[in-house]
Amino acid sequence: MAKGSQLSQLKSALSQAGVTGKPQQGKKRKRSGSVDKDKEKRAAKLEEIQKKLNPFDTKVTKLKHDVGGRKVKGVVGRPAQSKQAGIEQRKKTLLKEFQEKDRAGGIVDRRFGENDPTMSLEERMLERFTKERQRASKGTAFNLEDEDELTHYGQSLSKLDDFDNVGLGLDDDEEDGGQIDDEVVKHTHFGGFDDEEEEDENKEPARKKSKAEVMAEVMAKSKEHKLRRQMEREQEDNVRHELDQDFDALRDLIYAPDPSSTGSNSIPLGRPGTEGTSKPAVLTLPPAKEDYDQHVRELAFDKRAKPKDRTKTEEELALEEKESLEKAERRRRKRMLGLEESDSEDENKSRGKRKRGGDDLDDDFVDGDEWDGLGAGLTEAGEADEEVEDSGSEEEADSGEDDNGEESDEEGVSDDSENEAEEGEHEDLIQAKKSTHRQPLKRKTKELPFTFPCPSTHEEFLEIVDDVNDSDVPTVVKRIRALHHTSLGPDNKFKLQALMTVLIDHTLYIASPPEPRFTLVSSLLPHINALTQAYPVQAAECFVEKLSIMHKNLKHGLSRGALNPEAKTWPGLSELALLRLIGSTWSTSDLNHAVISPARVLMGGYLGLGRVRSLGDISSGLFLCTLFLQFEELSKRLVPEAVNFLINTVLHLAPHQYKNVASLPGSFPSPDFRSDLCRTLSLSVKTPSKIIPQKANLTAILSAERPTEQAKADLLSLTLSLLGKFSDMYKGLDGFIELYEPISEILKHIDAANLAKTLQTQLAGLQDTLGRLVKFSRQARQPLRLQAHKPIPIPTYIPKFESTTSSYLRRQDPDHERNESAKLRNQYKQERKGAIRELRKDAKFLAGVEQQKQKEKDRSYHDRMKRVFGSIEGERAEEKAMEREKTKEKRRAGRK
Repeated sequence: MAKGSQLSQLKSALSQAGVTGKPQQGKKRKRSGSVDKDKEKRAAKLEEIQKKLNPFDTKVTKLKHDVGGRKVKGVVGRPAQSKQAGIEQRKKTLLKEFQEKDRAGGIVDRRFGENDPTMSLEERMLERFTKERQRASKGTAFNLEDEDELTHYGQSLSKLDDFDNVGLGLDDDEEDGGQIDDEVVKHTHFGGFDDEEEEDENKEPARKKSKAEVMAEVMAKSKEHKLRRQMEREQEDNVRHELDQDFDALRDLIYAPDPSSTGSNSIPLGRPGTEGTSKPAVLTLPPAKEDYDQHVRELAFDKRAKPKDRTKTEEELALEEKESLEKAERRRRKRMLGLEESDSEDENKSRGKRKRGGDDLDDDFVDGDEWDGLGAGLTEAGEADEEVEDSGSEEEADSGEDDNGEESDEEGVSDDSENEAEEGEHEDLIQAKKSTHRQPLKRKTKELPFTFPCPSTHEEFLEIVDDVNDSDVPTVVKRIRALHHTSLGPDNKFKLQALMTVLIDHTLYIASPPEPRFTLVSSLLPHINALTQAYPVQAAECFVEKLSIMHKNLKHGLSRGALNPEAKTWPGLSELALLRLIGSTWSTSDLNHAVISPARVLMGGYLGLGRVRSLGDISSGLFLCTLFLQFEELSKRLVPEAVNFLINTVLHLAPHQYKNVASLPGSFPSPDFRSDLCRTLSLSVKTPSKIIPQKANLTAILSAERPTEQAKADLLSLTLSLLGKFSDMYKGLDGFIELYEPISEILKHIDAANLAKTLQTQLAGLQDTLGRLVKFSRQARQPLRLQAHKPIPIPTYIPKFESTTSSYLRRQDPDHERNESAKLRNQYKQERKGAIRELRKDAKFLAGVEQQKQKEKDRSYHDRMKRVFGSIEGERAEEKAMEREKTKEKRRAGRK
């Protein structure tokens, strides 16, 4: 660094760094990347020069013991930067608090007794009334006549609500002529003040004013009203004038030109939003000054903004929907009877519509018979389809067969006669018989009514939907719910609870054989879910009652014998539909649930206690396994009955080399393996390769008398798919190896040569998946070990050396508690010093702020004084100049 002043040092440093001076002129143009690098280098050089010129910006603490390679924090400090950072931080926090120090905000409740919990509401109101009366009585201290009440024109002021209309009523249409109202002249000027005077509480007459006082007050009031009207008129004129001045700019904003026009300096003629086939004319700017009246007439033809309807509540929507349905039903009945629709409702509705004219083309006329309510479009859809095939058919009504396809048992296996009677009875899930209500095979669709009574039993609901198509049954339920909404009557709540039970019974009714209608079940599911969410307790009781009946029927079937072909040990279509409905209505991932837990136990009982006798039993069990897969999708609970049933189904359907139960790997139970009833369930070896597996039809399999090869192939494909899904769900279990290793071994011994290619591919993929999952599970399993912990050191008396700090620089005390207390005292002392230091800095900062404010005040005062003294000195100078002129004139006059 060169010697001399700081300016010379700066100049020499800049020249040496190459910052100043003439740049090198090259022929080639620099690229943008090189220019950015040059800027960075220039900034780095300037920063380095600044550090060298001010050595006080950096403070270095000299170490007493310098150790090579050791990094110590706080050796190099920058006091100027830290001080500036502290000042900026105090400006953001401390300065704002100081500026808002004397401000008071918020609302303080100072009402008497508001914060006193010991006082009741009546006591608070009484005390407040007393305080108010005492405060009002203080105003009478300056009243010379305490007993008299203040009056105005003979009327008590306490009984007047509006002081502007007391004997001085003036019309708003009065001109500036200063005329007084006729009533004032009649009753006040020449009426002799003959109005009846009201007396105070003590029946004493009020003091009358003199004629001069009354006239002076009347004149003052008249002048005041006249002045007020003039001021209001002037203000309105000013506002109107400003609006007229800004009307052109406002109109340009409202009717902005089209950006897609030919040029930026042209605007279309006419208001936006008008439609036409021709393009609007274009006017080139600057436009001529348009007439104001023309703009006003254009605004008069603009479309008025209409207020929007507010959001209606649930009760209002329900009431509106009910009224619309009742109105539509009345109109439907009138159309059926051939009556004219000229009631008051239709008249009110048609008042707002346009009338037909002589030259009307009927292009926008809306017929008054059209209704846009809930049932709109149903009649048109019904007329379009002349004949609709009915899904229901003539069904059998055997007295020994119940609604779910189960025959009532008549024999028992118990020795006791009472037990035999109980075991021989099968309870029905629903009471209505399908034979009592028959639907025709083909019929024309009729207009659906809009109002229906709320059924309390399933028989009443069947009477309502007796001649209704299946596609219209959800509409009927929707209208019943709308007509009997909870907010429309106190008894509707119980009616809807009964409707929920009826819908559950109807679901079992339409899902029972011989022709179940599962499409209608799916359409009724949203209504059942909505009613279940509204009334969960009643819905749970209904479902649990159905599950109890199914459990009793299972016990009755098992009591007759699990291998008896006549015993009903497996669920039918209606029971399976009920279990499917339960899984889609309630939460299946809960640990304990009022409905799902009994359903899970019942399904496990079916799979664990039922014996396979036919292909229908296998299809029913596979449906239960599918439901278990859906139930445990989130919780991933182990269901050993489902996995056991699936592997037994594979042994029943697929060809294999196992001859007896002892040859099977694993320890899972297989009571029906190679039994007489299950021998016919295996796939035939002759023509299985020609059969392509498809999606299994549950209804067809359950109703078939003899098993077909196609059904066997379909069920085998479904079983293999379910095994793969269960393996993916249970792959995280600790016992996955013991669970699926026997299954993998069985799948390897299946004769897949004679199976279809689709089944061969599916079987190979499942074997590969299970092999990999078992391998990964075996790799993840580790043997049990003792708990690993840190070894306990042997006690020693060797002094402890600390490598980080010197032991002689710290206070050491053999007593641990005393040493810790000394550390706390030292820490407290350091924190106290730091707090005092920060408080001093804060005080210094605030003092600087106060000093700056005082300087501003002094400067403004001195400036003001300078202006005052300057003006005074100017006046004094003019005065002296005038005196000198006068003296000169006197001298001249004396000389003359």
